[in-house]
Amino acid sequence: MGLGPRIDIRQSQSLVLTPQLTQAIKLLQLSNLELEAFIAEEMSKNPLIEAVGGEEEGGGQEEGETPVAAPVSFEADSASDEPPPDPGADELIASLNGSDDQPLDIDWNEQALETDSYADVGGSGGSSSSEEGFDFDRLEAGEASLSEHLLAQLHGLGGHDGDLARAIAELLDETGYLTVPLADIAADHRVSRAEAERALAIVHDLDPPGVGARNLAECLALQARAADRYDPAMARLIDNLELLSRGQMAALKRICGVDDEDLADMVRELRAYDPKPGCRFSNEGSDSVTPDVFVRRTANGYAVELNSATLPRLLVNRRYYQELRSGPQDKASKAWLSECLTTANWLVKALDQRARTIVKVVSEIVKRQQGFFERGVSGLKPLTLLEVGEAIEMHESTVSRVTSNKYMLCDRGLYELKYFFSSGVGSSDEGGEGAAAGAVKAAIGELIGEETEILSDDTLVDLLNERGFDVARRTVAKYREAMGIGSSIQRRRERKISGK
Repeated sequence: MGLGPRIDIRQSQSLVLTPQLTQAIKLLQLSNLELEAFIAEEMSKNPLIEAVGGEEEGGGQEEGETPVAAPVSFEADSASDEPPPDPGADELIASLNGSDDQPLDIDWNEQALETDSYADVGGSGGSSSSEEGFDFDRLEAGEASLSEHLLAQLHGLGGHDGDLARAIAELLDETGYLTVPLADIAADHRVSRAEAERALAIVHDLDPPGVGARNLAECLALQARAADRYDPAMARLIDNLELLSRGQMAALKRICGVDDEDLADMVRELRAYDPKPGCRFSNEGSDSVTPDVFVRRTANGYAVELNSATLPRLLVNRRYYQELRSGPQDKASKAWLSECLTTANWLVKALDQRARTIVKVVSEIVKRQQGFFERGVSGLKPLTLLEVGEAIEMHESTVSRVTSNKYMLCDRGLYELKYFFSSGVGSSDEGGEGAAAGAVKAAIGELIGEETEILSDDTLVDLLNERGFDVARRTVAKYREAMGIGSSIQRRRERKISGK
């Protein structure tokens, strides 16, 4: 066989991620607030994309404007009713093989948008049912930070001591402790140690009691002084916290010079103090979580709604497009205008598909975890991304993207969507479905909270088996430690200290 150059034709297949496909995948992962920022950026670059406010949402559309109609609710009936069929995110990806001006999903006809399960995203954000929507007053605003609370109390305090006290207040950590050495503060502000001590004493007198302490003993002592309980016996008890942690009550009685009743009273007083007084203040008010999805109980089951309050309603202004197109243009301008229209159409339809996909995934979660919404955490069942993906005919990676960085608000509180996915334990009953780890932890906490006699881990295993949880002793110990609950020996020691 001779050697020489030749030309061969070979046929092969490959998956290429186009920019639009990459962006569509990214949109699924964004929370509502992140999506709002993304939309604002796109609007600043594309003059054909417009956001419609609440006043225009109730009326009809002007000629030449194409609205985005996205599903915001789904009635998840108590029975095994399936949601209306929609193509899902996987179909969205597959449809990208068409031309750039085609939608990312299949053509949603009017009949699909008129089903009772969906409502226009441009409306009030409610479902088709007549029940009242969520009370947004339930979403509490972030409180003032600890430093803001302290500086407000120092307002009006002049002089060098006042300035130094304000500087110290801003140095406290989130728990309310002063972790910077006082000598360093004095050196940084070029004052004497006595002046720094005076300024720190001012901070110690502020609310809440205990702020500005340099260690736990000082924090408890400040709170005892504020409660007028800092007598010599209490001072000696606070100085010997290590003995208290080891449960050496006889040694403490001897050191403090008190009897059993007085010592028990002092320990109860001490346990009522807050070891971290600064934690009651929020330092991240601006980062408060905003729900992406609402779940409401209705007469027919549960309604799943997107939080449209955080999402503007987008329109493609085709009238403006026609005006620009009819004007004098060069080749580059025509190409730019055509690209703007393609991008606007794609964004509107991609957001519509994103909304439908989120509602579809959350509806399946609600359907499978209905016991949680009715009975609480004890009703949680083991659930995986793969199970949800198979049920709604989507890939588990799509379900993972949908549930990332998104939160659900329901009657039982605010939960991250990932919360409903967890491993579980088997059922001790034949044919049982098992239970999620959260349900087992809740049962352990309930048993320990109601115990009259201290329960060992072996006893907890027996009691859990009676409740239908098939768990091993090491599993009970692991869950108990994860919940911050001590062993039976530690709990027995704590009971002895508290005098119960």
